[in-house]
Amino acid sequence: MFRKIFSEDSLWGSARVIYHLVLVAVSATIALSLPLIINSSAKHLLAFWSAIGNKRLYLIAAEMVFAICLILLSNYIHRSWEDRRLASIARKAGLVFLSPGEGQMVRNRVRRLKEKQGFARDLSLIGSTGFRTFVDPEGELHQVVQNCRDARIMLLNPYSEGASMRAKAIPDPEITPELLGEQIKRSIDFLKRLREAQKNIKLKLYPDRPFLKLAILGDSIWVQHYHPGLDIQTMPKYVFRHDQNPGALYSPFYQYFLNRWNDPEIPEYDLETDELIYRDKAESEVTREKFCEPGMGALPSPEASENPVGKRGSRVGRVISRPHKARNHLSYAWEVFTDSLRNLLRALHLGGKEP
Repeated sequence: MFRKIFSEDSLWGSARVIYHLVLVAVSATIALSLPLIINSSAKHLLAFWSAIGNKRLYLIAAEMVFAICLILLSNYIHRSWEDRRLASIARKAGLVFLSPGEGQMVRNRVRRLKEKQGFARDLSLIGSTGFRTFVDPEGELHQVVQNCRDARIMLLNPYSEGASMRAKAIPDPEITPELLGEQIKRSIDFLKRLREAQKNIKLKLYPDRPFLKLAILGDSIWVQHYHPGLDIQTMPKYVFRHDQNPGALYSPFYQYFLNRWNDPEIPEYDLETDELIYRDKAESEVTREKFCEPGMGALPSPEASENPVGKRGSRVGRVISRPHKARNHLSYAWEVFTDSLRNLLRALHLGGKEP
């Protein structure tokens, strides 16, 4: 990798030196030949003007050509001014690069740029399956995830409603929830192999439908939008760079990733034990559950929830199951209250005797 970077820098430096030498040579040639060009042009212009000066048709044609050239020049100046204004707006927003989603040459260029930005840097990623991003050898982050220092990766939970919604949103009949689940499992296996190679990698699985694909490579953030009904590979890529400008969009996107990563409802996947680890806002471990398809494990009983062993901070190492947002604390408390009230009324109606 060092040899590759060194060779690319050497070629780039040599190309810049050759470019400047060619530019100096062309400038000297034009400067030396300028008197001859002016004399020859003046003679031809005078001869041409003496031929058409007294003919009205030629004058009208010359005026029309001059007017067309003036219109084209004014349009070019106006468009250049507008492009300059848009470039200034993009610079203030921190946008430094925009790449269309399609094209093999574009993908190769993007991959090389990401490899250069992410070499020996921290990687933070939010994606859907991660298979085409870093598992595929042709993926844009395949080399980056292997050469980075630390990696924080968020992928879809293959058994969540978000994965099913994402598969249904793509009109391609080959894209099914089963296919997405298989790709996520292959991504997890790939990260396991990197973890066994002593790479510092953390993985979290989020349950909702993907919204943005973020890749944070040092001081650059790559952003794509998961548009419903479209493949993410066809969407453009926006690159925002970190600078001292408070109006740049690097900080909001970075804060978006931190909020998602620190969300206590999103569990961390243990690459060694295949367990989902739930933590509180203080990063203290609350509970663990085996990573499996919903319905394969038993839900905790009310007796288990009332057990003092099951209090927060004391479930470390236990393998239990818990429903994901299926019943929140308010609904459970309301059910307990209504059941107690119903039993009390029944007891009063029957004279204090249980049925």
